[in-house]
Amino acid sequence: MTNTVNEPIATRNLDRYGSAELPWSRPRDVLVADTPTADLTFFVATVRPDGRPHSAGVGAIWVDDALYFTGGPGTRRSRNLAANPACSVSVRLRGIDLVLEGEAHRVTDAATLTRVADVYRSGGWPASVEGDALTAPFSAPSAGPAPWHLYRLTLHTAIGVASAEPHGATRWDFAHNPRH
Repeated sequence: MTNTVNEPIATRNLDRYGSAELPWSRPRDVLVADTPTADLTFFVATVRPDGRPHSAGVGAIWVDDALYFTGGPGTRRSRNLAANPACSVSVRLRGIDLVLEGEAHRVTDAATLTRVADVYRSGGWPASVEGDALTAPFSAPSAGPAPWHLYRLTLHTAIGVASAEPHGATRWDFAHNPRH
């Protein structure tokens, strides 16, 4: 698999208290180390067809430099993403609060589904590939019934606010192809 998130093309220090700009490696390294084994709750915010927001907790994981999450085809988030892939994902990590903004697109290729299912299993969720989706004996009620679609976030922007030393707040912008 190729990396879907490159290094930021632009960085902006948002801190107003004199702290240095934070490196992207800080939240990225925590995502690599803590997903899927840490007890993290990610919140995916999508846009309903009438423009109202929708947010749902999901079990997301960072695999091969990209964020993945699931949703049953009938869930509000999956229906919203089918109509408009723009979304944000928020999470409180060790030492840094993070908001990721971009577009989430459904993943159906067997190699990626298998790779992500393997990582989910390493964290204790017994996911397996069924056709072009994931399945397991259980999932969060918010996921809807199996099988679950897999989504990959194409990252456009990230904002991190450090809650531990060294403190700071930074915005990272990433190169992206809006048609990806």
